[in-house]
Amino acid sequence: MPNSRRVLTVLLGFLAVLGLVSAPASATGRPDWHVRPLAQAHAHNDYEHDRPLLDALDHGFTSVEADIYLVDGELLVGHDLVDLTPERTLEALYLEPLRRRVLANHGHVYRRHAELQLLVDIKSAAGPTYAALEQRLRDPRYSFLFTSYTAGKVRERAVTVVLSGNRPRDILAAQRSRLAFYDGRIVDQSDLGPGSDARLTPLVSDNWTRLFTWTGVGPFPAEERARLAEIVRIAHAARQRVRFWATPDTPGPAREALWTALLEAGVDHINTDDLAGLEEFLRGFRGARKVA
Repeated sequence: MPNSRRVLTVLLGFLAVLGLVSAPASATGRPDWHVRPLAQAHAHNDYEHDRPLLDALDHGFTSVEADIYLVDGELLVGHDLVDLTPERTLEALYLEPLRRRVLANHGHVYRRHAELQLLVDIKSAAGPTYAALEQRLRDPRYSFLFTSYTAGKVRERAVTVVLSGNRPRDILAAQRSRLAFYDGRIVDQSDLGPGSDARLTPLVSDNWTRLFTWTGVGPFPAEERARLAEIVRIAHAARQRVRFWATPDTPGPAREALWTALLEAGVDHINTDDLAGLEEFLRGFRGARKVA
């Protein structure tokens, strides 16, 4: 590993000589050595915060979600078509800030060496949008950032791109080399567990209310608790991570009860729009996994 780190240091130095240098502190958020990354923190609809990506990183999040549309050749970020504006591109909000930050941190998003998951939710047609996304991921300015799959082997880097929404599964599965991975569905037996391949599908996600009735009020039904434990067991045995969306996100006892149950079950990503609320909860939760 020391040799590979030396090579990476040389590479980053070369990029700096070419002018690919880090941004000033105001563009990358407060100095990240003050931030301890949180392994389970996922920023749902991250782009809706005042500073997309940067606010989440300031709170220690290790997974962020960006919805994209392909519009006139540009990848625009937003939840709905009416929200899109020309300047809010994937490059401007995510790829360029990540490039600057990783160069500044010698190959990492955080100086504590945590990997970041960039969950890209494709809202427009799967095939053309993925083609445009792949073109940007392979751009030499950005390609060094991303975990890659080549000829059956995964090489982890600072940022892992996982595709959700309109996901071109067949295209991804057929590629011998790619810089993106597939967000499977828990209810799909071909995605979860032994029938899947974590080199394609490292993450499985689903709507919480599709699988469970409990929303944090009252006791967690034993049958549903057992179902959650089994989902996590199957996924982890296949080296997959687990995420749920549509969990309660209004501050209060119900949200805390559900978040606690998710953490105790070993769920890998806790979904929230409330960056400060989840950070406070995770830092105070004795069982929360820390990233060293």
